[in-house]
Amino acid sequence: MSAGAPGVYLLFPGNAAEALAYYRDVFGGELELHDYAAFGRTDGPGDAIAHGVLTGPVALAGADAGSDDDAVHMGGMFLSLLGTAPVAELARCFAALAAEGRIIEPFVRRPWGAIDGQLVDRYGVRWLIGSEDDPAA
Repeated sequence: MSAGAPGVYLLFPGNAAEALAYYRDVFGGELELHDYAAFGRTDGPGDAIAHGVLTGPVALAGADAGSDDDAVHMGGMFLSLLGTAPVAELARCFAALAAEGRIIEPFVRRPWGAIDGQLVDRYGVRWLIGSEDDPAA
């Protein structure tokens, strides 16, 4: 087991291919999808996603929830993209994720100098996006 940040693995309610393709469109990167049939799973439709991986600037993995799995629902946590890219790129990602989602806190400069915002995207995933490293500050 290697030391490092935990990976994010999301279970979707039957729309994993759509959701992971959406995140690829927002963040860029390469997407690899494998269906239940290819993995020999029988706990869902053969064309359901058994494992999907997005690699690139943002790494995510996910699948369609099996019959005994709960689909993603988030409370008391965010996926954080703090300081992971220039502020302009983070603002673009925030706007893209906010489309058809719900903004919790707008992407603005805070009294302590950071620029950040919070939202729930169209798939119910909560995000905290921002930076304290803005050359325009």
